[in-house]
Amino acid sequence: MSTASRQRGITIRDIRARKGGEPIVCLTAYSTPMARFLDPHVDLLLVGDSMGNVVYGMETTLGVTLDMMIAHGKAVARGTEHACLIVDLPFGSYKESPQVAYRAGARVMAETGAKGVKLEGGVEMAETIRFLATRGIPVMAHIGLTPQSLHADGGYRAHGREADEATRLMADARAIAEAGAFAVVVEGTVEAVARDITAAIPIPTIGIGASAACDGQILVTEDILGLFADFTPKFVRRYAELGAEVAKAVQAYAEDVRARRFPGPEHLFGPKKPS
Repeated sequence: MSTASRQRGITIRDIRARKGGEPIVCLTAYSTPMARFLDPHVDLLLVGDSMGNVVYGMETTLGVTLDMMIAHGKAVARGTEHACLIVDLPFGSYKESPQVAYRAGARVMAETGAKGVKLEGGVEMAETIRFLATRGIPVMAHIGLTPQSLHADGGYRAHGREADEATRLMADARAIAEAGAFAVVVEGTVEAVARDITAAIPIPTIGIGASAACDGQILVTEDILGLFADFTPKFVRRYAELGAEVAKAVQAYAEDVRARRFPGPEHLFGPKKPS
């Protein structure tokens, strides 16, 4: 990435131009402090509806609202200078019609400062993607395992193991690329299928449980840092165990308070010194 691109922040055009080039580094963020930690090191920050699981303790992402996405999008934007900021459109906010999707997407971009939105779906969402893209709302698509369709798809599972499903995934990828999406997340998809999709379409593929051949990778930040322990997907690599460190620090604090070792004299305020 050129110095000029880093100074002005990574754009949608920059992301699309990375097709077949240096892999695109993507992570999720939901708060200003985390965005500040991540921003210098990644190309794209996604305010994902996975916040429903890792921030709010929901079993699925279905309870996340547009207002929640906007609130967290604003927070992440305050901590982002370098990365391309994208915000998820949550369940129920965009599939009714292209017009409904446009209103949701326009509100997200106007209120958060995001450079684009992400939505789930393939062939069936091509018309909506085209409607948004031609009206100034850049769209990142999402195919394969789509958490908002968890119940309809039969739960969390790998996609593309059957020949007909692999064919449908390829059709989805081609349809959303032709409709004007600037990139596509390919999640929970058989490696060979994800590899074939990456080779077949002209826009970057961002893998999560897909293939190292994808044009980029994304994971949930709390997963790689060990801050979310409810479950760990097969495709996650833990780069730290910060959850254990948090528990250790809090235990030490609690012991100091109970033993009256904290606060110490250095933490307290004394009387005003005479002048």
